[in-house]
Amino acid sequence: MILLSTKIIKKQILFLLFVFIGVQLHAQTRNSNYNIVWNTQSKNSSESMPCGGGDIGMNVWMENGDVLIYVAKSGNFDENNALMKTGRLRIKLSPNVFEGQLFKQELHLQEGYVTVQGENKGVKATIKIWADVFSSVAHVDISANKKINVEAAYENWRYQDRIVKSRENFANSWKWAAPKNNVYKKDVIDFNGNEVLFYHHNIAETIFDATVKQQGMDAVKDQLYNPLARLAFGGSFSGRNFVPAGTYQGEYVNTDYKGWKLKSNTAAKEHALSLYLYNEQVNDIGNWKRSLDSLQSVVNTNSKLAAAKTQQWWQQFWNRSFIEINNADTTSKAWQVGRNFQLFRYMLAINAHGGWPTKFNGGLLTVDPVFTDTSNKLTPDYRNWGGGLHTAQNQRLVYFPTIKNGDWDLLQPQLNFYLRLLKNAELRSKVYWNHGGACFTEQMENYGLPDFAEYGQKRPDGYDKGMEYNAWLEYEWDTVFEFCLMMLEENEYTGKDISDKIPFIESCLQFFDEHYQYLAKQRGSKVLDGEGKLVLYPGSGGETFKMANNSTSTIAALQTITKWLLALPAQYLTEEKIKHWQSFLQKIPPVTLSRYSGKMIIAPAKTWERINNTEPTQLYTVFPWGTYGISKPDYDVALNTFLMDTNVIKFKSHIGWKQDNIFAARLGLTNDAWDLTSKKLQNSGRRFPAFWGPGFDWVPDHNWGGSGMIGLQEMLLQVDDKKIMLFAAWPKNIDVHFKLNAPYNTTVEAEVKNGKLVTIKVLPVERMKDVTVLLQ
Repeated sequence: MILLSTKIIKKQILFLLFVFIGVQLHAQTRNSNYNIVWNTQSKNSSESMPCGGGDIGMNVWMENGDVLIYVAKSGNFDENNALMKTGRLRIKLSPNVFEGQLFKQELHLQEGYVTVQGENKGVKATIKIWADVFSSVAHVDISANKKINVEAAYENWRYQDRIVKSRENFANSWKWAAPKNNVYKKDVIDFNGNEVLFYHHNIAETIFDATVKQQGMDAVKDQLYNPLARLAFGGSFSGRNFVPAGTYQGEYVNTDYKGWKLKSNTAAKEHALSLYLYNEQVNDIGNWKRSLDSLQSVVNTNSKLAAAKTQQWWQQFWNRSFIEINNADTTSKAWQVGRNFQLFRYMLAINAHGGWPTKFNGGLLTVDPVFTDTSNKLTPDYRNWGGGLHTAQNQRLVYFPTIKNGDWDLLQPQLNFYLRLLKNAELRSKVYWNHGGACFTEQMENYGLPDFAEYGQKRPDGYDKGMEYNAWLEYEWDTVFEFCLMMLEENEYTGKDISDKIPFIESCLQFFDEHYQYLAKQRGSKVLDGEGKLVLYPGSGGETFKMANNSTSTIAALQTITKWLLALPAQYLTEEKIKHWQSFLQKIPPVTLSRYSGKMIIAPAKTWERINNTEPTQLYTVFPWGTYGISKPDYDVALNTFLMDTNVIKFKSHIGWKQDNIFAARLGLTNDAWDLTSKKLQNSGRRFPAFWGPGFDWVPDHNWGGSGMIGLQEMLLQVDDKKIMLFAAWPKNIDVHFKLNAPYNTTVEAEVKNGKLVTIKVLPVERMKDVTVLLQ
């Protein structure tokens, strides 16, 4: 029986290798020259290289002859709702080949792994670092031309309780409202046989409990989704023929740590180390340990198959889509933009199968914070804007690019985040206002309630408990609709059945219908205005146009989502539901227009009381809602807004989450689109070219990269139902070759050289009739 299983596994490996070789031959002419190669060691963690896959992110660098690896896993939330690093690995070779003259560190982009090579006095060695895409396991494989010894250590700064410094609480959900002497509780770390076993097991009471009490949700506490209570996260580190070699203590940058060292039992030409990671909510840590043991057993039984499957996944990933620019001149700024687009897509892919979304403020790739802000001499667990805290306006820019890239697996962690919070959001509406619908706030925790600090610490007596007492966030409830849009677009692009998402979308719409009628009743006897429309007051245009009456971004969202819902195939809505949403559509007020220098422009709202931030939400009608655009009526109104509105002009920038490049692309403004997008996607100024930021957030700034990606996609390919418009904002003097996805299971591949379209391939071929080439 064992022999039969071995044969089957060998056949599977051979099949996967055959597929991999075939795909690789097709792909190797593409992004192989996008590999990042360093021939000198790094000064510190800020000069690290990203690596990962599945749900593991790693920062890899060589410093003073040691290979160092920060490791992070999706979902490592502690009692304070900080997103904690797994720890740091340190690899040393003896003899140390990295003390010689030859050194090479390379990100193999197509294959998804990093290698570090060295040679010293005739001894050559290569360390390969990679993550299993289908299991939470990271691997360190070492090969040499002569027998060498290896020391491998797991290092952790949470080996003891740490009092959290004031600023440090901005990495968790307490922010400025933390209890005095708030503590990050220590992990449990020790040798367990020949492995290092480490874990953090949250106590039952966490910041979730404090938030529920603060916000008056105690009556329904037992019904609320709570991802923090008794969450255990951690894993084990071990290697074939490795044994414990003691502990040590040290300091890296500005943080003390303790290391648990393993050493090879004998010198050998090949060594293999593995880091197994597992997260689960358990009352008994013994259950978590048994699950971790099971993961190890499964992975070790199928290790060769796992490597082949991971390689197959990466090759399929890169063949879904690509954008390559000016490949004939790798020294040009244009080529740099195309290369960095691909690098950032890799950074997104390392969390393809994560249980939680890739955070806009660093993803799984943050390092010591002092290298982002010199005043933050804090531990590697720090990032600004929280770990379990979700900020919708930032997150959307991380995930919209997945659609035209065809990366639907990458999108699922973000959509699932919202779906599992539906009940909590509906309970907010029921408890506070006794009506239906899901109330999602702009900034909320991974358990669906507003952040403890942002909720407001000095609230007036009797203030509505459902409201955030916060000048930035008050009445900002419409941002959830962008994720409703992603759900609907997945259906349009792939044909996927979204029956499970329809109740979510309807609940979000229901909240606006019922809540604004509820608010109208507080003011007077009528729930609608004289035209039979909802009065969306008080509202908000992003964080910018506050105390708004009929915010344009809200109206565009309600109109787009409702129309899209009504246009779905018949199986999704009953006749009764169709009539209901048709009636609701009639109640949505129109977008307000105004005049500037005699020309019509889009107003941010009917009225507003103050400007609080720098988001031109009047142009959300262009992106993401597509009310206006190059194929839409009243295009000139949107164009006037972009070119003439004084706030739009004042707010314009390429930094961070700014999306002016996307507006320009959608409006066919080639020069503006290229100028802003190329600035976004140019080299970051850090050693790794796609580690942008901090912008308004942190490094690497994922909403900086995401908005750059969207802009580049829109310059090349825009869609309007079945219409496909190519090169709407592309400079014809810049060569480009791309493959992107369009609705109705369509892919478009096209190439421009010397200002002329030389190749176009549309699949399925019958969709070619829907394509318009707008290259000027």
